[in-house]
Amino acid sequence: MKSIMKKIIKIFAYLIVAVLAAALIFLNWPLYQRSVPAAENEKPIDVVVIGGGIMSMTLSTFLQELQPDWNIEAFERLDAVGLESSNGWNNAGTGHAAFAELNYTPEKNGVVKTDRAVRITEQFEVSRQFWAHQVRAGRLSSHPQDFINATPHMSFVWGDANIEFLRKRHAALVQQPMFYGMQFSTDQEQIRQWAPLLIEGRDPQQKVAATYMPLGTDVNFGVITNQLTAALQKQPNFKLNLQHEVRALRQNSDKTWNVTVYDLATQTEKTVKAKFVFIGAGGASLKLLQMSGIPEAQNYAGFPVGGQFLSFDNPSLTTQHRAKVYGQAETGAPPMSVPHLDTRFLDGKQTMLFGPFALYSTKFLKNGSWFDLLSSVNIHNVAGMMAVGVENLDLVQYLVQQAMLTDSDRQAELLKYYPSAKPDSWKLITAGQRVQIIKKDLEKGSVLQFGTEIVADKDHTIAALLGASPGASTSPSIMLGLLPKAFPEQMAQGWEARIKEIVPSYGRQINSSPALTNEIRRATSETLQLPYIEVPADLNHPNPAQAMPPVIPAAPAANDEKNLNKEEQAM
Repeated sequence: MKSIMKKIIKIFAYLIVAVLAAALIFLNWPLYQRSVPAAENEKPIDVVVIGGGIMSMTLSTFLQELQPDWNIEAFERLDAVGLESSNGWNNAGTGHAAFAELNYTPEKNGVVKTDRAVRITEQFEVSRQFWAHQVRAGRLSSHPQDFINATPHMSFVWGDANIEFLRKRHAALVQQPMFYGMQFSTDQEQIRQWAPLLIEGRDPQQKVAATYMPLGTDVNFGVITNQLTAALQKQPNFKLNLQHEVRALRQNSDKTWNVTVYDLATQTEKTVKAKFVFIGAGGASLKLLQMSGIPEAQNYAGFPVGGQFLSFDNPSLTTQHRAKVYGQAETGAPPMSVPHLDTRFLDGKQTMLFGPFALYSTKFLKNGSWFDLLSSVNIHNVAGMMAVGVENLDLVQYLVQQAMLTDSDRQAELLKYYPSAKPDSWKLITAGQRVQIIKKDLEKGSVLQFGTEIVADKDHTIAALLGASPGASTSPSIMLGLLPKAFPEQMAQGWEARIKEIVPSYGRQINSSPALTNEIRRATSETLQLPYIEVPADLNHPNPAQAMPPVIPAAPAANDEKNLNKEEQAM
């Protein structure tokens, strides 16, 4: 009997050792560096950008203007640029200016905090300046409605507590120059004038409230990405490689990088040497950052969340709604899941989307692998990921609930914002993937972090952009933040002066004065053909009841051939 027990104990011990060994192999395998081909170029490329989205093309455009003699080479794994998160159908298209997003203005101890909203609005004004400059330079279309359209931004709530919050939020924001012109109402008839579909079929006795900002926009980041890329390719120092997947990153002793890429078309592999590498590959950036082996990468992990929308394409409905209407997020829902009923301009026509509905997937990209999440787990981040999972059980529960939704459930959510909606008026579409950051914090341990973050090495040779919203909307501001981290010497030697020609407000706070707000917005509104409201020098002056801008640009014509794009094919 004792011998049998000894055998069982021995077998059990072997199993434990085997499991532990397998776990160690699994957690260290992502860090394994295989052999790769030698670099084919002796003289290093100045900059390699990984990913063909809005971030990479924005950075490349900045660098081409700041240092025209630099060689830039871009690698994109798909067969065209702007097909992942930058694609018009894969994001909400909101020019995130914090006009409508309630999660940017939290209430604490009865006071609505506006700091984050003001900061994000400042960042979007930088985007407008950058895009306006590119229009004037001929890199973006002289017909700005190709990529940006005036679309009022609204917040819409019901219930006494939410109405009171929105009232206080409005009162706090209109004291800021960049939010002047925002209107507030609890009158259903006034709200009907702003957005008829919100009120049509609604109980006249229901208490509701809304704010309305006529300076909002809808932005097609896929079009911007494609137009910037086309302009970059006109210069001899820029090279775009499509269907090329980066599979290894190795730093050399002289601090240059060997970037190994696999040609998916020819099924061949090569390595190029570069002085600087930017990783702007959306959800895939985390794995590429880990692949680099820099110590800074050990502080991060990722949590993927996808999204689905209800899409309306009947012109009799979509033309009745020209606004982006944001509500309150459900308890436990991530910020990217705030419900909104959006006007969109895609594929040369006005359409409408409602959502998002969270979609859990282990993919880091819409066109990624089901093993993305698993392959990003390693010895450095596994404990943090487990801790964040325990700390965010409400988020896990929310995702489980979302996964169980039926079409009837989605219709019920839609009716809260569009009471007369018919179930056969929409179709369910899948949008892009986002990877939220899990980051080591010295005080709090590992935390789930929303927003975006630049991770760079101490030698200024490689940088990666991690995170999600607000991303594309503030891409020029994010890339301006990258430049001092990646190129401190060049910034000190004259880049700043050139940047001020591209972004006139650089180094200044636009919201610091009505005069500067007017100066910057007047210039960008004229170039981008967007509405404009003059901010009075004295903000104590009553906010006009009908502060409508003098000019509302026309929506892009559906039959205008130059407005058409192929983005819907990527769905």
